[in-house]
Amino acid sequence: MDKDTSRNANLPPKPVLDPFRIKLTPEMMIPATKEEREQLIMMRESTTYWKDAMRRLKANKVAMVSLALILLIVLFAFVGPLLMPYSYDQQLRGHERLAPVINGEFFHPFGTDNLGRDLCVRVMIGTRISLVIGVVSTLFIVVIGVLYGAVSGFIGGAVDMIMMRICEIIYSIPTVLIIILLNIVLKEPMQRFFDAGHMEALSTVGTGLICIFVTFALLYWVSMARMVRGEILALKNSEYVTASRALGGSNSWIIRKHLVPNCIGTVVVTTTFQIPSSIFTESFLSFIGLGVSAPMASLGSLVNDALNGFQTAPYRLFIPAAVLALIILAMNQLGDGLRDALDPKMRN
Repeated sequence: MDKDTSRNANLPPKPVLDPFRIKLTPEMMIPATKEEREQLIMMRESTTYWKDAMRRLKANKVAMVSLALILLIVLFAFVGPLLMPYSYDQQLRGHERLAPVINGEFFHPFGTDNLGRDLCVRVMIGTRISLVIGVVSTLFIVVIGVLYGAVSGFIGGAVDMIMMRICEIIYSIPTVLIIILLNIVLKEPMQRFFDAGHMEALSTVGTGLICIFVTFALLYWVSMARMVRGEILALKNSEYVTASRALGGSNSWIIRKHLVPNCIGTVVVTTTFQIPSSIFTESFLSFIGLGVSAPMASLGSLVNDALNGFQTAPYRLFIPAAVLALIILAMNQLGDGLRDALDPKMRN
């Protein structure tokens, strides 16, 4: 007689269970054997929404490579100039129009421009300017867009209609025209402000860059506001919002504590796509002469400066263009990875 048969023989007979009136007794409680315990389905360890999203993001190799590339570009832009023996505006006599060279006398990995300025340092500074503009302007866009869209979607009715019509009017305004007008209007007042010794850090970048910030803050938040409004409209009738309102929660409390936090995943994804868009827009404006002022460099202004000697020194155009392309590509791929990681439908 095997082990299982002997074990069952010592047990009392099982009572007949009435399917309509089942009553559990202590005799029915039989401890599970080791084999039976091993056959139990092991449940996955409980986790939070953000931990699960991070796990899925780490499993996305393309997104992680893009994140590593972005970190390398940030180190290149912010740490690289500290390691170089030249400054971005230093003109070296006898070093004009040098090809990329590294030896005991010359150290110019990317060559020099017509004035003898090291292109490696200028590309680093240009990358820094583009990254700062992309991140700071995107913060303006997120703050204004989230607040505007949340209020519009939550209040609804006539207020929502008026606020959306304002968005449509702002969306129809041409960006380049506004920047040109701001340059004309602000150039002299800002120059007098800088000459008086105020905000010397901004005086090095010029009026054009300040106009870009103002334009982004005035015009580019519309898409973010529309996206947040749609999310709020889908969430404002949820049970937890109704419960909070029944408990006496004010409208501002419901927006800050319930609606906006539940939109944060979509906001993060949209932000990662907005940063490369802002960087590309700034580079385009600098390329046509509406961005940073000389001698400060931007990736767009470096490409513009390289057009004159493109046939003799094409590397002067390809290097900043390649850095700009890598930033935009890495940001977009990271945004795709975040969109997949933060999507609840992608959970296993």
